[in-house]
Amino acid sequence: MTAAAATRIDVMRPWLGEEEAAAVAETIASGWVAQGPRVAEFEREFAATVQAGHAVATSSCTTALHLALLVAGIGPGDDVVVPSLSFIATANAVSYVGARVVFADVDAATGNVTAATVAAALTPVTRAVIAVDQGGIPVDLAPIRALCDPRGIVVIEDAACGIGSTYRGRPVGAGAELAAWSFHPRKILTTGEGGMLTTSREDWAERARRLREHAMGASAAERHAALLSPRESYDEIGFNFRMTDVQAAIGLVQLTRLPEIVVRRRALAARYRAALAGVPGLRVAADPPWGQSSFQSLWIEVAPPYPLDREGLLAALAEHGVSARRGIMAAHRQPAYAARDTGSAALAATERLTDRTLILPLFHAMTETEQDRVIAVVREAGGAA
Repeated sequence: MTAAAATRIDVMRPWLGEEEAAAVAETIASGWVAQGPRVAEFEREFAATVQAGHAVATSSCTTALHLALLVAGIGPGDDVVVPSLSFIATANAVSYVGARVVFADVDAATGNVTAATVAAALTPVTRAVIAVDQGGIPVDLAPIRALCDPRGIVVIEDAACGIGSTYRGRPVGAGAELAAWSFHPRKILTTGEGGMLTTSREDWAERARRLREHAMGASAAERHAALLSPRESYDEIGFNFRMTDVQAAIGLVQLTRLPEIVVRRRALAARYRAALAGVPGLRVAADPPWGQSSFQSLWIEVAPPYPLDREGLLAALAEHGVSARRGIMAAHRQPAYAARDTGSAALAATERLTDRTLILPLFHAMTETEQDRVIAVVREAGGAA
């Protein structure tokens, strides 16, 4: 490693500051640190931000996906179409409810499923489709819903990476009956861990709230407010998928930062695209015609005539203190799914992208000097001046 590269450049760093620390301290001082009033406030503010009818805070995006499938009535005997090109949690949520995962291919330009790739994966017992906003690039949801809605197939948007992105002039997720969101530290809005389920249907939101809290007949807030606690009743099997008020306090501050975060990330992504545009064999992720990305992840595709393959470029970046990451996994190749019956759709674009893409460092506090170091390694490794 060169002397100039002595300081590591991470692929992602959350933007957290004194405001979040103060909000956590205030929450602790209040005496209510579990799911309570701040979670309820975070739900209201988040729903307003993404133009959703209802929001239900959860312990993770995975648990939000799990609840989405349950409230939509998906279970054993049902098929659910999902992209293989996604973090494995997308497929796992389907397995949790006893349904069969059926993998669909993606569009090579965006990394997202399309109406055509979904149609190729449909079966006679498909009951749901999960469409992912991969890396923050908005999925073209309207054609997928036009395909699925008349067939009674519910479309769930996995918007884990989508906060801050827009689709046809509205926030990602606004046009979905159900959407799931992540607040993991790799995401641009974080609560440490945590997730959110949004939905257009009040009955689904109410059931999701019960299920996340052991399907208890009276919520923790209701029990706390009553001097004489109501008798507990449990009408179905529920889960402990709750968010804490400590997490929600952080989330409320993070929401106020969101517009600034998105502007900064888009500026950094544009700078990468301009600097790497002339390097033969490289393709940098970009906005699709129907929306704008927050670029939760900024990925590049590495192909001939670039002198190195993806693994070689990752090694070159690491040698110079730059922590990049391989692109999105192909879940159908993982041992957990490789031996299962997951449908027969061709997955050529999925395999191409998972083999050729890598994620470049991109975070709010990234300086131009840091970004220039990354750009220099990529350009020099490609033989560009």
